[in-house]
Amino acid sequence: DVSSPKHGKVDPENMPHVGGNMWAGGTGGRDTAGLGGKGGPYRLDAGHRVYQVSQAEKDAVPEEVKRAAREMGEKAFKRRLKEIQMSEYDASTYERFSGAVRRQVQSLRIILDNLQ
Repeated sequence: DVSSPKHGKVDPENMPHVGGNMWAGGTGGRDTAGLGGKGGPYRLDAGHRVYQVSQAEKDAVPEEVKRAAREMGEKAFKRRLKEIQMSEYDASTYERFSGAVRRQVQSLRIILDNLQ
């Protein structure tokens, strides 16, 4: 079961973590920032293969935990914007322009990676 969202511990060796309730950047777990899990406050990609929990499990997360996770994610987002000296308006404008060229940028990254 999920209890309360948290960032989680950072693994100094960046080992892949699947499931559980401890590591930031893990996959398929609960309560911590990561990918493919349930009840975490925000997405955090540590570069590992993603294991996804079922949509039924995600839907079963209590509303108070979802609300707490959204609030924690929003606070982290605002803190990050402040760190990079960007307003919420700037962020939405950036996202609008970035979204329009996202596929082309991804294609260019693939080409450049192959050239290296």
